[in-house]
Amino acid sequence: MTSEGAHTFTKYGWLVCLWVLTVSFQYGYHTSALNQLQAVLTCKIADPTAPMYYGLPTCIPMSDATFSVVTSMYTMGGFFGSLSANIVMDRYGRKGASRLSAVLTAVGSAVFGLSSSVGPLILGRFLVGLAAGLGIFLCPIYLSEIAPVKIKGNLGVLTQLAIVIGIMVTQGMGFGLATPRQWRFVLLISSGISIFQYFSSPFVVESPSYLNRKGLVDQEKLAIHRLWGEIHDVSRTDPEEQDSEEPLLPDSDSATERHSAVRQPAMTIPQLFASTELRRPLLTIVAAMTSQQISGINAVLYYSNDILSKSLPELASYVSLAITIVNFFMTFPPIFLIERVGRKQLIQLSVAAALLSHLAVGYGLNSGLVTLSSIAITTFVMSFAFGLGPIPFVIIPEVAPPHAVSAISSVGLSLNWSSNFVIGLIFLPLRNFLANGDPMKEGRIFYVFAVALLCSTLWFSKLYRG
Repeated sequence: MTSEGAHTFTKYGWLVCLWVLTVSFQYGYHTSALNQLQAVLTCKIADPTAPMYYGLPTCIPMSDATFSVVTSMYTMGGFFGSLSANIVMDRYGRKGASRLSAVLTAVGSAVFGLSSSVGPLILGRFLVGLAAGLGIFLCPIYLSEIAPVKIKGNLGVLTQLAIVIGIMVTQGMGFGLATPRQWRFVLLISSGISIFQYFSSPFVVESPSYLNRKGLVDQEKLAIHRLWGEIHDVSRTDPEEQDSEEPLLPDSDSATERHSAVRQPAMTIPQLFASTELRRPLLTIVAAMTSQQISGINAVLYYSNDILSKSLPELASYVSLAITIVNFFMTFPPIFLIERVGRKQLIQLSVAAALLSHLAVGYGLNSGLVTLSSIAITTFVMSFAFGLGPIPFVIIPEVAPPHAVSAISSVGLSLNWSSNFVIGLIFLPLRNFLANGDPMKEGRIFYVFAVALLCSTLWFSKLYRG
């Protein structure tokens, strides 16, 4: 009996699935964790009657530039985490990599939550980013390798869903915990979740595919039985082998060519950069990942409270929560639209809507049109969620041969993190520079995003043949 016969998980299998998704949840959690806390963390909102609480300061004075550095350390850590993910997963397994991600998140969140100065904040944020870079790389692979083929596609959506839920949880927590005395609990709760994940790991099985490649046949059979309830042939559970069934590459239509591609050894990153044949697939992913981050999505998720606070001093946090709720619901349409509309058309529609939203946000902020800027930020998140968000990751195995998928994924994800870092670092200083101290000119930064996104998307459209 092959793995094709497995229709779903056992109850234990679903619990393993939830355990694995914790790393994606933490990725989303920390993407948005500082958004609601910025004002109280940086002493813009302070409690003069209680400068200390349980021996720790109730806030840590920071300029916008310093806060941008602290925020961006998350993406710096993510960059190095994604670069090392392949090595960690091959050496310690998928389960071991998840445990390491949990340890880094627990320690990083605790350091941040117990900080009394900027230095420990930067260290804690970097460690959490390191965990996120590792986790966001391994989670889709782990899920793909433990999933029965019948539900593999559906299960792939859960990674993005867990990220969005993490973002939504921190936005919601901000309403009760974004106070001078309680903001640290947001970080300590995250640490507690990761500690629980680490100590529950002995009850979780390793990926059957990883055990198969390591020759641990008995452990592989036990894992399969616990996950699926029956013994199946998992020799085809490797995601790269599965993706190689129908690669969307020119001149690769014959079965002989497809199977010969599978037998090629995995390509390293230096080999990828030296290959002229893979130059176009690599540039296509570079353009896609650049377009995704240059859209400014993470600037909105990091700083939506700050963006709207001057025009909506009482409602900014509510609009930020609404943005994450919209993001949650818009995670589902791509499941149906990608195959019906097509990748290229869908991303072009997404970009068109994002460009209009950027122009509207900029005009609304510069003109004092509160309702317009709030609605436009929400529509921007919607437009990102159905195209720019998922498609760059979907097309990686479609434009590259299977032996190069891992290397291109590593390069693409590292570029994604580095772009994220630069935008998170420069957003507030650049906004303030362009506004030149005038709150009615803070929308100019969104015109810059619109122009940059248009240029990168035109580049992507010339490269991608989908």
